[in-house]
Amino acid sequence: MHPDGDKTCCMPAEGDECTCTVEAVVSIDARGQMVLPKEVREMAEISPGERLLVITWKRNGRVCCISLVKAGELRGAVHDLLGPFMEEQPGGR
Repeated sequence: MHPDGDKTCCMPAEGDECTCTVEAVVSIDARGQMVLPKEVREMAEISPGERLLVITWKRNGRVCCISLVKAGELRGAVHDLLGPFMEEQPGGR
């Protein structure tokens, strides 16, 4: 579970409405860096120093999509996914 008690965004519950929206267009500079626009950072509640995971999807061996996920969201998703399994194991939590 996410710290606020909701399911993580990475693993929506059945029946949840999921949407994909283009929020901004960014450029990569010569050093390979980009700036995430302030409006996007605020909307996603991303703070300075927060860790983001870069996740890629491949089709036919080529990266076709790149996504950023808050590290804490994925940690919650892994816990939600594996927690019940771990509790079933001898000596589990």
